[in-house]
Amino acid sequence: MPRSTNAVARKQRRKKILKAAKGYFGRRKNVYTVAKNAVEKGMSYSYIHRKQKKRNFRKLWITRINAGVRQHGLSYSKFMGLYNKSGMELNRKVLADLAMNHPDAFKAIVDKVKN
Repeated sequence: MPRSTNAVARKQRRKKILKAAKGYFGRRKNVYTVAKNAVEKGMSYSYIHRKQKKRNFRKLWITRINAGVRQHGLSYSKFMGLYNKSGMELNRKVLADLAMNHPDAFKAIVDKVKN
């Protein structure tokens, strides 16, 4: 009995990988075995970087809040300690935006937290 293969499924599998490798440089975009490795590595990086993106944004917000608060004579840690005790409920993203784009509103928050 002749050996049976499933060429349709094989072609679809390869096509899917090569489509994902579109835009890669050199043989990574058109040689299946090389493209497969490149796509697998790219997928693992994208998974890792989705997690790191959250960390990086939090770090950025903290830096911006710290810069804004230091203009009013406080450090970030002291400000956040007082802020949490004050019972206000703005997250770091909003505080960073206020510190950067609306310094008057941020000053009002800092003054309220100080008292």
